Amino acid sequence: MDAMGGDFGASPLVEGALWALKERNFSLVLIGDEKILTPLIPAKMASRVQIVHCEDFIAMDDGATVALKRKDSSIYLAMEMLKNKEVDAVVSAGHSGATMSLATLKIGRLKGISRPAICTLMPRIDGKRSLIIDAGANVDCKAENLYEFGIMGHEYAKWILKYSKVRIGLLTNGEEECKGNEITKSAMELLKNHPSFVGNVEGNNIFDSSVEVIVCDGFVGNVVLKASEGVADSIIYLLKQYIKTSPIGTFGALFMRSVFKKLKKQIDYAEYGGAPLLGIDGNVIICHGKSNAKAMKNAIFQAISTIENGINDKILKALESYMMK
Repeated sequence: MDAMGGDFGASPLVEGALWALKERNFSLVLIGDEKILTPLIPAKMASRVQIVHCEDFIAMDDGATVALKRKDSSIYLAMEMLKNKEVDAVVSAGHSGATMSLATLKIGRLKGISRPAICTLMPRIDGKRSLIIDAGANVDCKAENLYEFGIMGHEYAKWILKYSKVRIGLLTNGEEECKGNEITKSAMELLKNHPSFVGNVEGNNIFDSSVEVIVCDGFVGNVVLKASEGVADSIIYLLKQYIKTSPIGTFGALFMRSVFKKLKKQIDYAEYGGAPLLGIDGNVIICHGKSNAKAMKNAIFQAISTIENGINDKILKALESYMMK
């Protein structure tokens, strides 16, 4: 785990990692300044934690390309360890661009994947989650990239999210086949080769449980993600304000605590922790810079799940199957 890159420093990241260590049996490697990290680890857990010392890290306002030159930075060393098979997965709440660049260039892509993609989870009205791929790794895509995203997203939803039925939708400005731009129209023709493809979907279908996997380029996906987070935060804020302005509302809210708690849990990104970078010949989880301890714990669990379920092998097998059609 890159323990240095988060917005709030190492403390919540290490807390989440130790929390995960209490619940699951795995070996934890923290990469960062040992003067900062060592005091955060209880003596009784020290034997289960390895610290790889480095003082440099990629700040959020640094350019992604500088990561290739900063060979003593925490995320660079993390990717070196993954490349050398010294660790099985890397989890980082640091600079996402640096993480993606280093993962692609140092670890490399899976055979048959032209571009890796970030998949992120969104709440649905049925209490489950839908998967958006790509959520920010590739702002410009070809039709072939979107086709590969659909295959990778399907395998992740099937084996990691454990959905018995996975439906793939292509995000466009309308459900009709004539809608979309030239790239999405070409991508649709390719995605028709996949038996789980249901056609074009619109933004509201992300949340209405009509599909499990939503395919789009990283520009659209990231805008959808950030807009959705903003809407969720605004609704919660306005709800609190309206409750405060009414004595009856305040009184009624006392009986609605369990409902509010369930709602918060459903829309809280910390519940699933991070976003897997699929298509890399390794396991990399990219977390929100504002990740708290709970988010980091769940991100680590997600990394463990990708390893235990052999998601990369599943993707390779699926690519071989569908690319032959």
